[in-house]
Amino acid sequence: MCETSRICSWKIAHVLDNPIRRLIHNPQEILGGHIKPGQTVLDLGCGPGTFSIAMAKMVGESGRVIAVDIQEEMLQILRKKAALHGLESRIIIRKSGPDRIGLSEKVDFALAFYMVHEVPNAKDFLKEIASVLKPNGKLLIVEPKMHVSADAFEKTMDIARQVGLSPISEPKIRFSRSKLFSR
Repeated sequence: MCETSRICSWKIAHVLDNPIRRLIHNPQEILGGHIKPGQTVLDLGCGPGTFSIAMAKMVGESGRVIAVDIQEEMLQILRKKAALHGLESRIIIRKSGPDRIGLSEKVDFALAFYMVHEVPNAKDFLKEIASVLKPNGKLLIVEPKMHVSADAFEKTMDIARQVGLSPISEPKIRFSRSKLFSR
């Protein structure tokens, strides 16, 4: 299912975004307490937009979602979904490079859902995220228990602390390891 580069292929977009997945990982339940109208938020490794669409509804007309993915095919799926939901003015779609996200915009909140284990250099990635978070901005990292061991997750959390992120809480998310950070 995942390519040798560790990135889950766009060919399984239907697995990543379907009604059963949205029941298990309900975006409103997971993000509702963190995202407010008018904010600028970042969906890292947005895939087919499971969280991007929900985030766009949460930020309202005055807010923005920056949806970033490395695969153009995932971004095309998201573009179609955004148009279908009438949310294309709220979602800024960006293709990232293999080693950099390449953002200059500052964000209030960033989500890295089931994707940090796919990046080639977690320290550089988390340092870049920390640099685009506004003061008191938040980052929620969620990783799948089936792919990321407790030890591997803790190493990533240590790296997050090293780049200046402060842990706030450990939200309970089904089948996942998660931690919320503040800048």
